[in-house]
Amino acid sequence: MTGFVITPPPVPALAVAGSDQVFPLRRVFCVGRNYAAHAREMGSDPNREPPFFFTKPADAVVPASGAVPYPVATQELHHEIELVVALGAGGTDIAPEKALDLVWGYGVGLDLTRRDLQAIAKKDGRPWDMAKGFDASAPVGPLLPVARTGHPRQGRIWLEVNGQLKQEGDLNEMIWPVADIIASLSRLVALAPGDLIFTGTPSGVDALVPGDRVRGGVDGVSTFELTVAGR
Repeated sequence: MTGFVITPPPVPALAVAGSDQVFPLRRVFCVGRNYAAHAREMGSDPNREPPFFFTKPADAVVPASGAVPYPVATQELHHEIELVVALGAGGTDIAPEKALDLVWGYGVGLDLTRRDLQAIAKKDGRPWDMAKGFDASAPVGPLLPVARTGHPRQGRIWLEVNGQLKQEGDLNEMIWPVADIIASLSRLVALAPGDLIFTGTPSGVDALVPGDRVRGGVDGVSTFELTVAGR
């Protein structure tokens, strides 16, 4: 058997609430503009057209606690609070009525975005990768198994910065609910255990600066609290 020419990197993983075990990460998918109000604030039509997806590296996922670094190469870092789905099973061409059977658990996270870089990429018709997939761009709190959360179809999703409410919505405002997101994504790629799916953000996205204290959560799932570290 041949060996690796360098030491293999560690497997990215997320904490599991109330457990010493961790959830290994394979891929990270994100749904764009899945709340009508957020679609409007980003200048898009919120009609129910097929969802679109982008990705982040698995090692961009970091704990949503302590200090999260302000990234380089941006002057406009935006917060986007999201329900996060962790898959314990996979497959292709999954029917919506079977899609929730793939879910291992849920968490709450931030899709951090270098908005100035994204705006340039959109203007020039270029990929968003460097606006979305940078280091530490996906803080996520500990995951909770489905046995503890059920499958949340409604519930307040919110985010505060320095005690001021910035984002607020309800999971029932999703244009594409979780089952439909999984079914749609499974027609594009083969899903597998360890995949994470960020399910979109409500309106109110705004800039963060070093020193900001950020709290967020989804009622019935979990909350998190972190600080934006200096540059």
